[in-house]
Amino acid sequence: MSAIPQNDRDVLRQLGREIAEAAADPINETRRAVGRAVGRMEQGKPLIRIYQEPWNELNGSGELDCHCEDAFCRGIEVGMRQQLFKWRHYPGDMTIGVVSVQPYCIRDTGFGISEDVDVARTDDSNSVVSRHFHIQIKDEADIAKIKKPVVSHDAARTQEGYQKRCEIFDGILQVRTSGVGGPWFAPWDYIVRWTGVQEILMDLVLRPDYVHKLVAHLVDCWSHRLDQLVEQDLLAAPLDQLEVSGAAQIFSEVSPEMHGEFALQHEAKFMTRYGRCYYGCCEPLHDKVDVCAEYLPNMYKISMSPWVDFEKAVANVGSRFVFAWKPNPAFLAPDRWDPELVRKDIREKLQMASAGGCVMEIHLKDISTVRYEPQRLTEWNQIAQECAEEYV
Repeated sequence: MSAIPQNDRDVLRQLGREIAEAAADPINETRRAVGRAVGRMEQGKPLIRIYQEPWNELNGSGELDCHCEDAFCRGIEVGMRQQLFKWRHYPGDMTIGVVSVQPYCIRDTGFGISEDVDVARTDDSNSVVSRHFHIQIKDEADIAKIKKPVVSHDAARTQEGYQKRCEIFDGILQVRTSGVGGPWFAPWDYIVRWTGVQEILMDLVLRPDYVHKLVAHLVDCWSHRLDQLVEQDLLAAPLDQLEVSGAAQIFSEVSPEMHGEFALQHEAKFMTRYGRCYYGCCEPLHDKVDVCAEYLPNMYKISMSPWVDFEKAVANVGSRFVFAWKPNPAFLAPDRWDPELVRKDIREKLQMASAGGCVMEIHLKDISTVRYEPQRLTEWNQIAQECAEEYV
């Protein structure tokens, strides 16, 4: 095991102390209680989550500057600094535990095909880019390009990482290892990168048999990966205790019937292996609640994106599932920040949801830019918390 540089050890131990201090804050238990109430399907304060933020725009204060030199230590440092930054400035209902987790070091050969893409950027420091995908799968013969992944565990590397964390955080944080948790499962996100968006959507009508074979094969590949994780005891918990999340975002304009036929009936073969599932992302699902419930009997939460008909969404979800509302992140992006517009939007939506008996989560995500004004996230969080308290 390579030695840990003294400077890196000192940096991480100080961050560990700050994590431990945050973990001791009683606010953690208050927020956990909110999450438990939502999990019991009790109408009360909505659970607020803020993630997928533009980290490249948030470091005006230097709080996110890294000082470790060793690659392993630097990877830990990045995560800890981001966690503490969020905790201090826009926590939502996040909680912090007094633990450092060493993930299992998993080798995965992937699907044997990668996206071939041209990228356009408006900000060289931002990972949010525009992509033009080059078509690689055009017909049934090309489906064979998609291979079944082979999974293996580098146990020695996992143990080395665990021992390093134990040495670094001795007396400050608990250290444990963890296997693979519930995945983000969105086969259609992969398919459109290989087939072209317009092309594959036309094929739903023109070549439905081909589309079914393509989707079924990719889901089989996902299932083959999961089988190996189960067989090698590499999951973080038994399958019936894990949650899977998934979506078919490209189906935003596809009918409920076609969504069921070309997405859900295939996705269900994978998603129903888990204890419960959370379905949806950017695609508006206000008219697809019933078809999602039909194919996914373990669905407990459904996404309602910024583009839903909110009134219909409330009526169709009601108190059947957790209503995971995604406010529009574009409100954070204009030249001029307008907090009252945010307040008006959140308040109106929560009043509608309350009248409909909805159990709410608020997910601010897909935040491409805050115009290098991180205080916008701080103010957004404060407004959302105030409106959430009104919801109670």
